[in-house]
Amino acid sequence: MAGKIKILEVGLRDGIQNENVHFTVSDRFYILKKLISAGLQHIEVGSFVSPKVMPSMGLTPSLMKKINRSLTISKNVELSALVPNERGFDMAFDHGLKSMAVMTSATESFSKKNINCSIEESLERIKLICKKARRFRVRIRGYLSMAFVCPYEGVVSVRKVLNIAEKMKSAGVKEIALSDTVGGATPLQVSSMIEKISKKIPLSHISLHCHNTRGMALPNILTALNAGVQSFDSSIGGLGGCPYAPGSAGNVATEDLVVLLQGMKQKNSIDLKKLTQISHWLKTKKKVCLSSYMSRY
Repeated sequence: MAGKIKILEVGLRDGIQNENVHFTVSDRFYILKKLISAGLQHIEVGSFVSPKVMPSMGLTPSLMKKINRSLTISKNVELSALVPNERGFDMAFDHGLKSMAVMTSATESFSKKNINCSIEESLERIKLICKKARRFRVRIRGYLSMAFVCPYEGVVSVRKVLNIAEKMKSAGVKEIALSDTVGGATPLQVSSMIEKISKKIPLSHISLHCHNTRGMALPNILTALNAGVQSFDSSIGGLGGCPYAPGSAGNVATEDLVVLLQGMKQKNSIDLKKLTQISHWLKTKKKVCLSSYMSRY
């Protein structure tokens, strides 16, 4: 477990995209400032997708305008956004983002429901985005959804995941987030996946994105941590879920993940007290139902 552990905060994108509560630009800006103040250095601020597809993300351009106008971002803080295609890339770049995420799936069923195309079509989109990213020096990471269990196709084979992950890496994706989109993975699955993938792809290029549907997010993260993974996604308060993945609960809570890392003697500059203050604001001000353990205190 040598090296500093990276946490990517996805609450402003994967977290609130499936919440019934409306988050204004001011709400999102407030959360972002508080996350930065708490010491988080990698934050996904939203996605540049059509509002018709994901209405909750329609405010991302307005949020970026407010950020560019009203907030000075330190060099050690990296803001990013999800982009589904070249148009999304252009919009994100025009708003000043130099780090973006793309998405594909390990199963055809979810790919067609989530991004309305086949896996191969999504990989072609990723190639085009990565080609443009190289030209403009933009860093691309990629979500590989349904990497463990799919609600439509069941348990997903490691071979299939590895095949797609290699294609993503070949296209130019710098970090691949193996995503337990429905929160159905087990520590044994995670251990086996990482062991086999690490033979082909360095773990420095691998991240883990866990949802906590069955309470297995932290055990799965601990398994990955002990196997050498050093990058994890999380969401403040445990916000999240996926509109195209029936039964999917929220992401692992950022504050709970920080407690785990502190218990494992992993040094970081994240202020746990400030994180829980954000969760309490979400619970009392926005009336959001949170799944994080630390938000109860």
